Amino acid sequence: MSDSLRELWLRGVAFNAAAPADVLIRLLDEASGEAGLLMCEGRDLPDAVIDAALRHPVERIRRALARNLHVDPARLAPLASDPSGLVRAYLAGGSRRPPRWVRPLPDDILVTFLTAQEGGEDGKVTEKEIVWELWSSRQVPPSFPRDVAGHDHPALRLYAAFQWRSLTAAQRTALLDDPDPAAGSSQEGKSTAVPGGGGGRAAAHRITPRGVRAQHLCPVTAVVERCFANDEVYPLAVNRHTPADALARLVRHPDAEIRRLVATRPDLGPEAEELRQDPDEEVRMRARLQPSIRTWDEFEAVHRVVGHGPDCTCPITEPSTEPSPDWYATCAASEEPVLRQVAASWPGLPAELVDTLASDEDEKVRIRLACHHPLAPPYLLLDVFVTRPAHRPHLLTLPAFPRAGHTHLIGHPDPQVRALAAADPTLADPTLPEPPLADPDDAVRRAAAANPILTPETLETLLTDLGTAEGAAANPSLPVPRMHTLLDHCLNGAATPPTAAGR
Repeated sequence: MSDSLRELWLRGVAFNAAAPADVLIRLLDEASGEAGLLMCEGRDLPDAVIDAALRHPVERIRRALARNLHVDPARLAPLASDPSGLVRAYLAGGSRRPPRWVRPLPDDILVTFLTAQEGGEDGKVTEKEIVWELWSSRQVPPSFPRDVAGHDHPALRLYAAFQWRSLTAAQRTALLDDPDPAAGSSQEGKSTAVPGGGGGRAAAHRITPRGVRAQHLCPVTAVVERCFANDEVYPLAVNRHTPADALARLVRHPDAEIRRLVATRPDLGPEAEELRQDPDEEVRMRARLQPSIRTWDEFEAVHRVVGHGPDCTCPITEPSTEPSPDWYATCAASEEPVLRQVAASWPGLPAELVDTLASDEDEKVRIRLACHHPLAPPYLLLDVFVTRPAHRPHLLTLPAFPRAGHTHLIGHPDPQVRALAAADPTLADPTLPEPPLADPDDAVRRAAAANPILTPETLETLLTDLGTAEGAAANPSLPVPRMHTLLDHCLNGAATPPTAAGR
């Protein structure tokens, strides 16, 4: 048995969808090498395998499991207090290849991270570094500040206070009268400025040893002038509290990108007409949208879409607030393609509007719908898969993506598309071509060898070929005793290759 075949068999069995728990648990053996780590990180796992990995003495196994996005995150809760700080940091940081749909962590895991007093017994990272990984991963849902605003632990109330806009009026009132001096001990003197209009002053919410208090900082005019003097006006362009006189100056800013940001603000006055005559085409287009944008929630919804190209793969996260369903419905019927793109990006769009947008003349509308809406028709998902390679990893994770009916794509010039067709189980139809086991592309041959229509006899031949061995070992038609035989040879170091007779 060559080392190459050994690695291929291990990887194939590790990702065999039909492999039972007792087979997969064997891959937690250190002798399985990289295959066991890839399995722990990269696929759904039975409960027994998860339990074994959670208790595994080898830190690398637990670290790999911490990055698994296929396992219910509630099952990973013990890793938030793992003896190894690196394991905790891996859970806080999420997957190395995060999906576009960012999966939030459960509240109990977030509470464990945010209230930790140390970073693990190994001392390799600090609790603050772990929390930084958490913020960077986008795994904290917008609802979390509201969930912990009244928590017994002052560190969580501190966190809620810094997410002031996310809180209810009652929660803000309670935090303003927070009696616990410990709430701000670690944040004394730190504040987040939130420019406000009242009295020409800027307000900031800060935790102090006396509790949460609204502090007055320097006048807004001084902040604005400093921004203009330093040519750092981007924050002013998107800040809802920017004064009207500063907004008028931004409308005439020499940088077209700043004018583009300002053009969709809901608080524009007569300046909106000026922007509709702007020399920059993008500014004029955005200014045409402005009459349809009357709230800051609507502004944020448009801001998440406008200016993004058809291959945009920005993370899809749950917004803290949403415009009304009626506004989205109006956008779906708009003559402006960007507003239809906004509507297509809302997962709550009704089915009848989804059907309409699925055949929209604007490609970006169709792409947005395919990537964001759970009711996007399968034919649209397949069409975007074929025409837009950037979206393929995301589309393959969607439950509605069609897994069969791709035989017409067997001869497609793109090998990724041929690989999809090669795995199509409808190739069992005798009137259709057989899986392309001799395709010049490695990925296509692997996909063809993993096609469940292949017989055990055919799989035996494929298991001995370097070009198809991994796919054959991953084939769900491979008998379970055969999986064990392959692992016997791979993990026990047998000198002779496993043949069918050795099953």
